[in-house]
Amino acid sequence: MDANERRENILITLKESKGPIKGTDLAKKFDVSRQVIVQDIAILRAGGEEILATPQGYMIINKNINNELTKTIACRHKEYNEIEDELKTIIDMGGEVLDVIVEHPIYGEIKSPLMIGSRVEIEDFMKEIREHHAEPLATLNDGVHLHTIKVPSEDVFDKIKNKLEEKGYLIKSR
Repeated sequence: MDANERRENILITLKESKGPIKGTDLAKKFDVSRQVIVQDIAILRAGGEEILATPQGYMIINKNINNELTKTIACRHKEYNEIEDELKTIIDMGGEVLDVIVEHPIYGEIKSPLMIGSRVEIEDFMKEIREHHAEPLATLNDGVHLHTIKVPSEDVFDKIKNKLEEKGYLIKSR
């Protein structure tokens, strides 16, 4: 299989997948190195494909999200256990955390995809943060950050906001 065929097959694999696929898994599937996959993804992106790199792997976001709503919430916390609790609260109340956004004084908005929709994905995310001693993006802005979340209804969104407010994480608009 030549490089163009492989890229076509990578694209098909990502489009057919219901979730993210790790670069190492793609590398095994196509019998190439992970670095070749990284280059293939870069070439596909340069060609206009909207491939998202998440902590769980590569994926293509389905623009038709079955009448679900995307909403933005503003939160603030500083501790690792609060990050985990905030994410669990959103997931347990019926939401999916699509990204985290912070405002940087020099670079402006910094946005990172999360694509967290289950407790297992939260556990994996928190494990990665701890193992790599990574500082969350929110530390750039004294714990203040935004999340884009996907919810099935306004009612679920209101319940999530109420629970986050109850826990002291939600920054309310005035």
